Amino acid sequence: MGPRWRLALGALLGLVVAPSRSAEGLAENDAKAPASLTGTTPCWRREDFVVTTECSPCTSFQIKTMSECGVTGFVEQINCGVSKKGEFKSCRSLEMETRAFWRFEGAMLGAAGVFALLVVFRQRVLDGKALEKVRKQIESI
Repeated sequence: MGPRWRLALGALLGLVVAPSRSAEGLAENDAKAPASLTGTTPCWRREDFVVTTECSPCTSFQIKTMSECGVTGFVEQINCGVSKKGEFKSCRSLEMETRAFWRFEGAMLGAAGVFALLVVFRQRVLDGKALEKVRKQIESI
């Protein structure tokens, strides 16, 4: 078990760790709000709002023109209570969460299968070594 196994293990860990970091970054970006820039802060961060259009996928035009669509690919239209201002807000849809969940489940199932095969392979190698050792001990008698 040489460098190829280390390379395969590193690639597998990279596939598992990389998506979790991007999900953390999305949650972090959504939660951040500059406290000193109240003029540029969206009204939904400062006051209550009412959702006028539920969370829906962005169109290709919206993705190119609206920064809110760049974060998750989904947007909802809101009206702020005090300022009566209509804005768009990035949102996480049930469809996106479901897709992320099943992608995670598939990755974990795949990882479990790979590690189960590694365990079986390792057990066979160790059994072979033990049999060889016993055979040599019997031959020496």
